[in-house]
Amino acid sequence: MATTAPLRLILASGSPARRELLERAGISFTVRPAHIDEPTGEGFTDPRTYVHTVAWSKAAAVAATVADGLVLAADTVGWLDGKVIGKPADEADACRILTTLGGREHELWTGVALWRRPDDVQICWQELSRVFFKKLSRDELDGYLCTRQWQGCSGAYAIQESKDPFVQLRSGSISNVIGLPMESLQRVLCEFQFQNLPSV
Repeated sequence: MATTAPLRLILASGSPARRELLERAGISFTVRPAHIDEPTGEGFTDPRTYVHTVAWSKAAAVAATVADGLVLAADTVGWLDGKVIGKPADEADACRILTTLGGREHELWTGVALWRRPDDVQICWQELSRVFFKKLSRDELDGYLCTRQWQGCSGAYAIQESKDPFVQLRSGSISNVIGLPMESLQRVLCEFQFQNLPSV
C-alpha cells in the first residue's frame, strides 16, 4: 500500500529570527528567501491589509519555484499614527523611528501565508501584538544605535524575550513581535496535516 510522503516546509524568508523560532519549536524546514520588492506602506490605510499583501506576495514568489511542499511566508511591521513603521533605511532613520516610538504604545502586526504545492491551497492570517517602547535618553539612544540591533528589524528594535530594558509586550504573542506567531502557526500546520511537527 502506497504511503503519502510528508510535506516539506519551505521558509520564504532569510530572517534569522524566524529560523530560530522554527528550530526551537523542533519544526523541520528548508530556507528559500523570497526576493521581492516590498511596498513602502504608501497607499495602505490599515496594517492588516499591508502585512497580508506582503506575506502573500512572498509566498507566491517562492511557490512558483516549488513542485511539492508547503511554503511559509511572513511579514511584520509596526503601526503608529496611521502609518506603517517598517525597517530603518540607515542609522539616522533608526534614530527617527525610535524617537517616534519612545514613551508610546504601538501595534505590531505579522501577516502569515501558507501555500501548499502542487494543489495551491492557501491560508493567510494576521496577528496583532501591542508593544510599549521606553522613551530613551540621548545616551541610551546612542548606545542602542551602536548595538546595530535595529538593522533589518521593523520598528528599529529586536525584542529580548526576557527582561528587555526598553521594550514591553502589553498584549499578544512575543513570538509575533519577533516575527512569527508560533502558537497560531502550529495550530494551522496541524490543520494542514503537516507531519513534521514534534510529538508532544
